[in-house]
Amino acid sequence: MSKKRFIAGATCPSCKENDTMRWWQEHHVEVVECVKCGHTDRRSPIASEASESEHKQQDAQVIGIFKPQ
Repeated sequence: MSKKRFIAGATCPSCKENDTMRWWQEHHVEVVECVKCGHTDRRSPIASEASESEHKQQDAQVIGIFKPQ
């Protein structure tokens, strides 16, 4: 079992409490759970990797950044 970590500043979408959400991976699936009401959300990390690759492609299109001195 992987280590469960709290998500600082996160708000539960069900009970609206702050700082009650924790995150861990279970069989290559990301799990987020509220310790107060038990609300659980699961998603495949493949979906998050796909969105990261889109951001990398957008960053690759940047030619340069102008920094005035």
